[in-house]
Amino acid sequence: MPASPAFGTTVHPASGGSHARHATHKSKSKSRRPRGQQAIDPGRVTEIQQALIREHYLTGEANGKWDEATKAAMTKYQADQGWQTKLLPDARALKKLGLGPDYSDAINAKNSSFADPPPASTIPPEQSAGFATAAGVKQ
Repeated sequence: MPASPAFGTTVHPASGGSHARHATHKSKSKSRRPRGQQAIDPGRVTEIQQALIREHYLTGEANGKWDEATKAAMTKYQADQGWQTKLLPDARALKKLGLGPDYSDAINAKNSSFADPPPASTIPPEQSAGFATAAGVKQ
């Protein structure tokens, strides 16, 4: 009587269907949606225009439309600051125009002043000097 193998092995004949061995994947063509902000809100455009008018980069009245005159004024403002002019508007330019984020409603903003300097270090000077020496920083 022939010895049976220690582990049972079964060989299955190849099936006629292609699904058993090779699952065919159809390429899905996803429509690409543009990422990021596509247009500036008219209210925000008005704020930007008012700031550009105040800084004498734009004349007339704010109309809330991101038109060629507004784009040109923003480009000139950014160029005068030494910043990029290809992407509009630059975050640094908006901050400098006084249009940065408003944190007055932040949870930790109550009774706080963001203009205050940070608190003095509580690390003793000799310990601080040790940290600087270990990091290779000259004081």
